Amino acid sequence: MSFTEQQIKAALSAAVDPNTGKDFVAGKALKNVKIDGDDVAFDIELGYPAKTQIDAIRKQVIAAVRTVPGVGNVSANVFTKIVAHSVQMGVKLMPGVKNIIAVASGKGGVGKSTTAVNLALALAQEGASVGILDADIYGPSQPQMLGLAGQQPESKDGQSMEPLQAYGVQAMSIGFMVDVETPMVWRGPMVAQALDQLLGQTNWRDIDYLIVDMPPGTGDIQLSLAQKVPVTGAVIVTTPQDIALIDARKGLKMFEKVNIPILGIVENMSIHICSNCGHEEHIFGTGGGEKMCSDYNVEFLGSLPLELAIREMADGGKPTVVGAPDSRTAEIYRGIARRVAVKIGEKAKDMTSKFPNIVVQNT
Repeated sequence: MSFTEQQIKAALSAAVDPNTGKDFVAGKALKNVKIDGDDVAFDIELGYPAKTQIDAIRKQVIAAVRTVPGVGNVSANVFTKIVAHSVQMGVKLMPGVKNIIAVASGKGGVGKSTTAVNLALALAQEGASVGILDADIYGPSQPQMLGLAGQQPESKDGQSMEPLQAYGVQAMSIGFMVDVETPMVWRGPMVAQALDQLLGQTNWRDIDYLIVDMPPGTGDIQLSLAQKVPVTGAVIVTTPQDIALIDARKGLKMFEKVNIPILGIVENMSIHICSNCGHEEHIFGTGGGEKMCSDYNVEFLGSLPLELAIREMADGGKPTVVGAPDSRTAEIYRGIARRVAVKIGEKAKDMTSKFPNIVVQNT
């Protein structure tokens, strides 16, 4: 019994990618369909890292194609291809970095840095090439969280720095260059210059996603960074209580003003579960992050518990995603990371490299 390529596409249009919610045809993931007698081969190109998902997706699409009458052997090559996506107008992409994700909060103390480092580690576990820039000059915490405290970056040419490595993630922070007890008593322009140097003078190596752990607040430093750095999208971190949400809304509005899309909101410390009796309590209130998402029409990426282990592992230099990879909390972080990557994958691709350079010369 013969069959056509159109029948193969029809079968795959009934198979929905569990991460994007779109079928593999409408989502433009299906590539290179080949029919050889009764045998079928095709590619599924995912625009997001999905190392832990690929086997399940391969089985799913093979099963879908086998529903076509007459099909014999089915071969599906499922792989990830991460590309650079559009950023603010007038801002050029950075060499060696495809996409920059700003992780921000309107105020400190809401777990922004912990979220940023676990997001970076989760993306790396899914197979992406990831870097993290600690942009909090006054209070750098990534060296401690990544187990890199006391180490310093090397310079091979005396002008640029090599990022340090931890758990497969490239990292750079002002904390690598100053004593942990030395306060950074700098004015805004000095801090902005330091951030420019940390970002632009680091030899980032083929980064798919660079996570920028932003300083808290919405002042001059944050605005300068948002206007000069090619940011693909921002993740806002908040806690459920009203005081944190007021400041989180300001952070969201700041990114809107500089035309940086909000990828979604993460709610930290949403629930406390007693380690002794199992009693659940919403210490900081409930539903605040979801209401904010509803008010501003942005996605709620997920909520994380107020949990002693999260703090202990981050302080110990082994954050939850690598410290307790099989835990429920680690799976929440990985789910948030996949959703952020999917949201970026749905954005318009950066096409500046496709345009020719036009040079006007006097002859």
